[in-house]
Amino acid sequence: MSQRFGFHALDRSLTVPLVLFGVLLVAAAVLSPRLFTATGMGGAIIVAAPLILTTLALTPIVMAGRGSVDLSVGPLMGFVNVTLIGWLSARGYTSPLAVICWVVAVGALYQLLQALIIIYVRVAPIIVTLSSFLVLSGLNLMVMSRPGGVAPDWMMTWGAGTTILSPVLIIVLAALALWAVMRRTTFYSHLRMTGADERMAYTSGVKVDTVRICAHLLGGVFVGLAALSYTALISSGDPTQGSSYTLQAVTALVLGGANLAGGRGGALGATLGALNMFLISYLLSAFSFGSVTGFVTQMAFGLILVASLLVNVFMTARRTAF
Repeated sequence: MSQRFGFHALDRSLTVPLVLFGVLLVAAAVLSPRLFTATGMGGAIIVAAPLILTTLALTPIVMAGRGSVDLSVGPLMGFVNVTLIGWLSARGYTSPLAVICWVVAVGALYQLLQALIIIYVRVAPIIVTLSSFLVLSGLNLMVMSRPGGVAPDWMMTWGAGTTILSPVLIIVLAALALWAVMRRTTFYSHLRMTGADERMAYTSGVKVDTVRICAHLLGGVFVGLAALSYTALISSGDPTQGSSYTLQAVTALVLGGANLAGGRGGALGATLGALNMFLISYLLSAFSFGSVTGFVTQMAFGLILVASLLVNVFMTARRTAF
């Protein structure tokens, strides 16, 4: 049964991201050794945290199958960010409890809405999430027409990146701990079974609709934490930059060994994929591309996504053959 649902393939799916991570670390050590100082690593954690958490948010949704790649995850992170700054903080609700409850609740409730539309209205996930991408991108600009506002006072030092141990690192570790706890539950095995073979999971007694709803809720919690770390990074609100995280998160997810068809993925792979994306961006910044630097980075991400998909297809075909 374990082989039927691909449980034996988990470790092998991490081979490519682990090797790539090692290669990129060596390249970073040669080209920019400052990364390995306390200040450099502290800054890297602050910058990489939103992408790690956004990729982690995609993971359970993709694992649930049906090609459920949430294209709205970036704008949703942006929506949580601008409502936190433009609505909550602007009205004086700045206590840590209020902020954390807000980001988690908004992320989870929006993902619940998407899940209900996908499952019960029976609209294809790609249509729902693409529509959400467009709606949220416009809504973010309605909430906040331009970058501005100020994060709560207790968050102002979070984005300093001067030390390795920071509140943002604690948020990432808390998210990984939540995944570790979830991984020990029956829900996790049902999630993998549903993504690997929905019909087999259903005939085995798995409530596949409930599993998918819970996967979206879990993803929403991680989106909320991503928005919290992103707010700490920029110490304000930004209605536009969140959208750029969608492509990066999908690329990081594939780079981490997840199967976009469902059934395979995990926190370690998502974290490795996001760290690889950060290191690639970091290494590209060491070269001077002039005014086209941003375009070169986006082109690199696109090429990496295509290459990662081809590698995944090749490895899947190889496993099937043997």
